[in-house]
Amino acid sequence: MEQRPTYEQLQSELRELHWQLAEANDAIDAIRSGQVDALIVKNEAGPQLFTLKSADQSYRMFIEKMNEGAISLNRNGVILYSNSKFASLVGHPLENVIGYHFNKFVPETEWEKLAEIFNGSWIADCKAELGILSKSSNLIPCLLSCNVIEFDGGEALSLIITDLTIQKENQLQLELQFDKLEEAQLLTKKLNDELEETVKERTKDLTISREYLKLLTDNIPQMTWTNLPNGEVTFYNQRWYTYTGLNHEDTKGWGWKEVVHPEDVPLTMERYMTALETGGIFEVENRYKRADGEYRWHLSRGIPLKNELGEILFWVGTATDIEQQKQEMDKKDEFIGIASHELKTPLTSLKGYLQIMSIYRREDIPSTVKQYIDKANISINKLHHLINDLLDVSKIQAGRLTYPLTDVNLANMITTGVENAAQIYPAFHFEHEIDPELMVHGNPERLEQVLMNLVSNATKYSDEGGRIIVKAVKLDGHVRVSVTDFGIGLSEEQREKIFERFYRVEDKSFSTSGLGMGLYISSEIIKHHKGVINVESQLKKGSTFYFELPLLPKNQ
Repeated sequence: MEQRPTYEQLQSELRELHWQLAEANDAIDAIRSGQVDALIVKNEAGPQLFTLKSADQSYRMFIEKMNEGAISLNRNGVILYSNSKFASLVGHPLENVIGYHFNKFVPETEWEKLAEIFNGSWIADCKAELGILSKSSNLIPCLLSCNVIEFDGGEALSLIITDLTIQKENQLQLELQFDKLEEAQLLTKKLNDELEETVKERTKDLTISREYLKLLTDNIPQMTWTNLPNGEVTFYNQRWYTYTGLNHEDTKGWGWKEVVHPEDVPLTMERYMTALETGGIFEVENRYKRADGEYRWHLSRGIPLKNELGEILFWVGTATDIEQQKQEMDKKDEFIGIASHELKTPLTSLKGYLQIMSIYRREDIPSTVKQYIDKANISINKLHHLINDLLDVSKIQAGRLTYPLTDVNLANMITTGVENAAQIYPAFHFEHEIDPELMVHGNPERLEQVLMNLVSNATKYSDEGGRIIVKAVKLDGHVRVSVTDFGIGLSEEQREKIFERFYRVEDKSFSTSGLGMGLYISSEIIKHHKGVINVESQLKKGSTFYFELPLLPKNQ
């Protein structure tokens, strides 16, 4: 008969069971908290526990932080372990990944390939590409790195799964770019072949053109040259060598300055350097020494040749003999001077007689006659103004336009000038902005002449009732006096010529009187005051004529 355990034995067994239960609970808590890397897989034989040999917290954290998916499979293909990256890749929570067959995440069309990879991986480590199926049925290209690892409960197959989507896209782009590169290379070769043929043809054409150009330049009456953007002359035509009697070595580079009249060198160099710096047209009247020692006047003009980027390649210049024109102009100026003096005397007498007629008291003068006298006085004043301009021009050309200079309060002079302009031109609205105490060294009568000339031009080329703005402001040690109108404006070509002698702006909508000498005289007056005069203008938007004079040191 079997002996029943005693009470003490039962108590001892109960304590042993309690201890084992506590130990099991501690193990389960350790597994759940990640202190121990283990997993439990349900199978036909019941739950089975797997733990990694030498597993620790650092290894577990490393697996979880990987950018690649990491799973472990048993020999049946069941997933024993998965990190969160693989679960995220296939779009399932971990509980729907661990314990499931790996075939669930591979399309059926890839099962045969998977079986081949799976069987080979248990024998030797391998790598292979395979499509992984996500929850949204998207096929993700992946790289599988397979190797066998040992668990406490046996061996398992470890798979590192790398998403190749970006690499595949990049590879596709590279292939497309490579195809385009091949096309480009073929096109480049074709273009290169065509270019070589073109160069041969162009070289032939260029040789012919060069000979034609040399023939042309050597047989024109003007002297011609080319110079680099730095100013160095690289070519002269035969006319230059014939005129100067010099050879290439004598005048190459900057040697041409020795041929220019000493009095003309400063102005020529100033215009030349300004053109080089700004890229504008070079133009100056100067004298060149002929082979026999005689100096003759020439109009020197150079224009820049630019590429498609607007960069200057070189300059092409010409020097045209204007000696005869200069002599004829001198005779014309002499005639103008004489004629102006001769006309001034009878004109003064005529004006005096008209004044006597207007104040005649012996009997009443009919109103109609008074109107005629007034109109005659207006015409005489205009004629008197034209004659004065002619006299000024003749004096300028003869170098005899001189006048005394003194300290002038330009602010007071301009204020008075604006007031007078408002009386003379009542049909226009005048506005002014004048800084106080604008002291300059100059001639008040001549400066007033310049101001009133600018105002007169503003009214000539503006509609009646328009605004005329006069300003006089300090600007970096200078005073700028400007007259702005909102009339017809000027084109670029007109702006370049507006200060030339006898130049008049022609416009179909405006008919104006004058000889085109006012701005020329104004320009010479301002130059005599060591100032500058210029214009800013746009067609149909008006113009701003201005001049600048240096302020006295105490007024700067």
